[in-house]
Amino acid sequence: MTTEPVRAAGAVLWRRAGDGIEICVVHRPYRADWSLPKGKLDGDEHPLAAAVREVLEETGVPGEPQLRLPEVRYTLPDGAPKTVEFWLMRAAEGPADDPMDPTEVDIVRWLSPADALATLTYPDDRRLVGHVAALPPITAVTGLVRHAHAGKRSEWDGDDALRPIDDRGRAEARTLGSVLPLIAPRRLVAATPLRCRQTLEPVAERLGLPIIADAAFAEPAGADEIPARAKAAAARLTELRDGPPVAVCSQGKVIPSLLALLDGAEDREPYRTPKGTGWILTWSGDRLLGLSRI
Repeated sequence: MTTEPVRAAGAVLWRRAGDGIEICVVHRPYRADWSLPKGKLDGDEHPLAAAVREVLEETGVPGEPQLRLPEVRYTLPDGAPKTVEFWLMRAAEGPADDPMDPTEVDIVRWLSPADALATLTYPDDRRLVGHVAALPPITAVTGLVRHAHAGKRSEWDGDDALRPIDDRGRAEARTLGSVLPLIAPRRLVAATPLRCRQTLEPVAERLGLPIIADAAFAEPAGADEIPARAKAAAARLTELRDGPPVAVCSQGKVIPSLLALLDGAEDREPYRTPKGTGWILTWSGDRLLGLSRI
């Protein structure tokens, strides 16, 4: 009989401290260990939402996701496989609350990376902290998603720009509405088709933000125009990166070329993006430091 894998999520939570950073570690009394904050997904909860929730519950500090870190896999004592999706998170400003359950976490400490390495119980946690300590400073985080499902183009008789998202698409948009706000965007930008705007509407409602239409992120009429459109979209995304945090909804023929261009790659295939999903782009100055699928 196959044992169902246990899914969990957590974070390397950091904050500024003088000229460096501090890492948050937690003591779990029921295991008598020092760990990074993490915990199991709640049902069909999105892993990124679970990571943010667990960080808040175990540390009392809201975390803003910046970069997906290497996944940790191991086997539990009962033989079940366990995977933990880790994210780098910046501690949000403001006073911290007490952890919600002192039987889960009874001590929260902020330590230098060196002290965190010396304190953490598990090698996987130490490897993650070492990975984070070697990263250059993160200067911006951008959300980029493909519009949700909107039926079939061949079955739509009207103007294709007015084709709306369908029932599946509305469910995908609701999921994005629970995930994209976690990176705290202050601007929302959508390609001109209606389905792109509708995909961001749950985010807009949750954050109280307008959605700005931008044709730079829309598919061109002909396939031969895609390289030029991707170049224009990359330039526009770079402009947006240097302002307040932004989340953008684009289309399936633009995103792979756009990301390959930003990432300095020739092969577009790794950047194909299913409808209703997307990426978090992590920047260090002008350098695209990471692409994290959501």
